[in-house]
Amino acid sequence: MEFIKPDEVKLGEMKRIRFGTKADLWTGEADAEVAAKGLTHPADTYSLSGSLVGNVWKLTFRDGEESGTLDLPLPVKMLRFAADIHDGRTKQPGYPEPVLYKEWRFEGDANGTGVFKAGITAPTKYVLVFQGRGNSCDGAEDFTHWQLKIIGKKADYSFYGELSTPVPEKQNE
Repeated sequence: MEFIKPDEVKLGEMKRIRFGTKADLWTGEADAEVAAKGLTHPADTYSLSGSLVGNVWKLTFRDGEESGTLDLPLPVKMLRFAADIHDGRTKQPGYPEPVLYKEWRFEGDANGTGVFKAGITAPTKYVLVFQGRGNSCDGAEDFTHWQLKIIGKKADYSFYGELSTPVPEKQNE
């Protein structure tokens, strides 16, 4: 586990990442209305589009006619985590390098419009986590799932979902 300042290589990989087309609201045992403080008319599932635009994760959520965008500025440092979880998976059969569990974590101030606007008051924070598996080198293809927590004076909710196939490297230049 290490805190790192994203270099050009990491930024390039981040720009290749695309969110899946669906976001689920994490509710646990509660109804969506109870589990999503600060979210106007919460739904269990949203359509989603999102990627890194400039140095901001821009995520647009839609439920029918209602929508909202979360802007999550890229922090100066991110947490990079990789661990061998000892499940016996290796890169190739007969090759000793394990397939690592990996996370990239980003934390910072959140801004929102639409269904998010009422709950976003300074300071509202976010934690965005990408999860996946791979070797010790990081690539956009390694990450398959994401989680997002929004917390503030008037906001407390979480989403999760899958990542889509990354943009091919040649299209990202």
